[in-house]
Amino acid sequence: MSTEDQKPLFRDLTAEDPDPEVTEIESFCVNCHANGITRLLLTRIPHYKNVVIMSFSCEECGFENNEIQPGGSFAELGVRWKLRVEDPIDLNRQVVKSDYTTVRIPELDFEIPAQSQKGQVTTVEGIITRAIAGLTQDQELRRQQHPDEAAQIDQFVQRMQALKDGGSWVLELEDISGNCFIENPQAPAKDPRCERTDFKRTKEQNHELGIYCQDEVNPLPGELTRCDPSQASYEQLASDEVLQFRTNCPDCNAPADTNMKLTNIPHFKDVVIMATVCDACGHRTNEVKSGGGVEDKGVRFEVRVANREDFSRDILKSETCSMSIPELDLEVGGRALGGRFSTAEGLIRATLEQIKDAPTLQGDTPSLAKENMERFIEKLEEVLDGKRAITLILDDPAGNSYVQNLNDDPAVYDDGLKVTRYERTYEQNDELGLNDMKTEDYDKS
Repeated sequence: MSTEDQKPLFRDLTAEDPDPEVTEIESFCVNCHANGITRLLLTRIPHYKNVVIMSFSCEECGFENNEIQPGGSFAELGVRWKLRVEDPIDLNRQVVKSDYTTVRIPELDFEIPAQSQKGQVTTVEGIITRAIAGLTQDQELRRQQHPDEAAQIDQFVQRMQALKDGGSWVLELEDISGNCFIENPQAPAKDPRCERTDFKRTKEQNHELGIYCQDEVNPLPGELTRCDPSQASYEQLASDEVLQFRTNCPDCNAPADTNMKLTNIPHFKDVVIMATVCDACGHRTNEVKSGGGVEDKGVRFEVRVANREDFSRDILKSETCSMSIPELDLEVGGRALGGRFSTAEGLIRATLEQIKDAPTLQGDTPSLAKENMERFIEKLEEVLDGKRAITLILDDPAGNSYVQNLNDDPAVYDDGLKVTRYERTYEQNDELGLNDMKTEDYDKS
């Protein structure tokens, strides 16, 4: 198939594509044991992810079943969410949970294990409602056969019902696939009651997801394991050569090419720049990876952006670097924008473009939330027009980010830039995967 004829594997359902590619497979019917038909459709949910829609039907007995499975890859890191439910509006927060999401309510010592429920898009209240429905299933029969157990379940259900009636409690989500999410009604401002923490998966958790290293699948004598970054080499990248390898588009999953090159940033270090272009859907992505390991200390930059000269300041933002603008009450996690080598203007403009694509501005979103987002976009546009001065704060626990000194000499003071290096906390080391050090070496406080 030529490049011009190539289409994305996951496409939107639109009028321009009236005949979507549906794959039909003859399948075994679990109801009558005859053969039925399973139909697979690869499509895309706007502002969420690629999904595979599966529909089974049996002409013999009429049995039907519909299911949705994620069509994208697992995230690089697992994720934990901790929401303090203190207001009735928190019950209406949207929640995306995958098959691998564990749900906990510490106040009730209640847990829904991973892979015990199918993934779904719901709300905080919906999670409680579904849990109550599961607990009360067959409760009438249980009252007759096991009255003591039924009474205990009734008491527990009353406690769960009370969570929806008010009070303060905590909802925790943990997903080793990294594919769960809790809505922030205050977006793009920082969520005052919800915390997100990324973590590195263990080998056992990778195996649970079906992720194995090369040496675990087909080990060869003397072969270097691909799981250990410390054994990686940049000798092939040390020259001016641009390496190219085949990969899949992160948007439509079609085959694409990724170019990779090692570049030296003056007064800093070597970095690897990776660029992917998809001929099928037109998606383009640029990523920056540090050419070295994690630094001994974290680094925090405070950059004053008040005039046109400030916009031209070069910035290397690693994927572990978070960004905030105190004047706008904006906080952006490190992996929201990914690793980038840009300017102050480019970083702010990328933030603006990402916010414009947020689901809050689409569909049937409540008008108040949409108005808040639109007002915030206007403020960011004023910053880009030079009408509003801000302070750009970049905080990288790994120490792999860099901001240019406009004097072109690190020894000369730049009054628009403040650099602070700091010791990482135990939690920050844990998030960076530095688990080989002893726990007592860290200050848990």
